Amino acid sequence: MRLVLLGPPGSGKGTQATRLKEKLGIAHISTGDMLRAEIAAGTELGKQAKTVMDAGNLVSDDILLGMLESRLTQADVAKGFILDGYPRNVAQANAMDGLLAKIGQPLDAVVQLDVATELLVDRIAGRAKEQGRADDNPEAVRQRLQVYNDQTAPVVDFYAGRGTLARVDGVGELDEIEARILAAIKA
Repeated sequence: MRLVLLGPPGSGKGTQATRLKEKLGIAHISTGDMLRAEIAAGTELGKQAKTVMDAGNLVSDDILLGMLESRLTQADVAKGFILDGYPRNVAQANAMDGLLAKIGQPLDAVVQLDVATELLVDRIAGRAKEQGRADDNPEAVRQRLQVYNDQTAPVVDFYAGRGTLARVDGVGELDEIEARILAAIKA
C-alpha cells in the first residue's frame, strides 16, 4: 500500500499515519519529521529549514523531493509507505508522481482528512503545549493555515481529478477516524 494523507495542519495526519503504520505494516514518512530531525542535528539544511518553518512558510520543493527520493530507497519502504504532509502543492504532486513512476511505486490512494478550521486551531494549541513545537506558535499557525488554503488545497482537486482521492471526516475518536480511513482505502 502506497498512501498519501492530506489535510491542513492539526487535522491528525501524523497521528493517523502512526496508527496506520502499525495496522498496515508499512513505513510512515513525514517530511515534517525529516526536516525537524535535520534541525535537531544542526545541519546546514536544518538551519535553512528552521528559518523558513519558524516563519510558517514551506521549505523548497527541490530540497523536499531530494529528501523524499533518498528516503524511498530505504529497505523499510519496500512493502509500501504512508506519506504525511507531502505533497503540499501541485508542483510537488507532479514531481512526486514522476519520482514514483521512476522507482516503480505508484500511489494506491490519497486520503484527505477534513476538519473545521476552529477545531484545527484548538488542536494545534494543545499540541504546542504538549510537545513544545516552535512551529506551532499562533502567528506561524495562522500563516500555515493560509499557506495550506492557498497552496495545498489545490492538491486535493489534483488527486480528485485522477480518481485517487477519498475524503474522510477527521473529527471523532481516533479509532473511528482510523476505521474511516481503512474503509476508504479498501473501497
